[in-house]
Amino acid sequence: MSETQKAKEKKTKKSKQITVKANKKGRHIMKFMNFLRVIFIPFYYLVKPFRYYGNRKVKDGACIYVLNHYTIFDVVYAVSTTWEGIHIIAKREVTDAPVLGALARGVKVISANRDGNDVRALLDAFKCLKNNEKIAIFPEGTRNKEGVDMLPFKHGASAMAIRSKTPIIPIVIYDKPRLFRCAHILIGDPVELTQYYDRKLTEEDFKQADDYLRNLMLNMKAEHKVYLENKKKKRKASKN
Repeated sequence: MSETQKAKEKKTKKSKQITVKANKKGRHIMKFMNFLRVIFIPFYYLVKPFRYYGNRKVKDGACIYVLNHYTIFDVVYAVSTTWEGIHIIAKREVTDAPVLGALARGVKVISANRDGNDVRALLDAFKCLKNNEKIAIFPEGTRNKEGVDMLPFKHGASAMAIRSKTPIIPIVIYDKPRLFRCAHILIGDPVELTQYYDRKLTEEDFKQADDYLRNLMLNMKAEHKVYLENKKKKRKASKN
């Protein structure tokens, strides 16, 4: 093999490296992602402010963020909860785009098919979780433009959590973020699907786990609606 071929092979191998080495404190830091956090998030907050409900600070180590999906920038709500790196699982069109794709590769986005049935993406995700890193996934598979509370979940999120025995951090975007209106972001307690661990599972079992997760997130949304309604009633009562 020539020196040129060896160099190309080495470059290709390096470009496919998805995991991030832990620093001396055991944290997995993506410097480029932190740069984007510092530059982009304050600007985003000015035009689309948001407020967290629940425990905003997520501890270091492996977890799977599961978010419902309205806009391309929804991942902001996950990356604002930690200074560790997060591997975002995004549709292949994102990583293949000219400019956005370069940014995505810079923060080690995991490229996946839209239907969620992608073995390569799952293997990359498992590598990261095994390395004690964080993953973010949008199980609806596409942005919610249907005007419903939440689209059906594609397979993937629960399977990763069960097979890797990793906690899920559910993040619910209460309503579609809009310009200069405060979005309510609900962060649930970590969920561990222990009832499915160390079992031989069928497709129906994974679907059941996905439905459980989706219903949990829908309940978070319903509870917040009641909270806002009660808050509105108290405000009216105080004025009378």
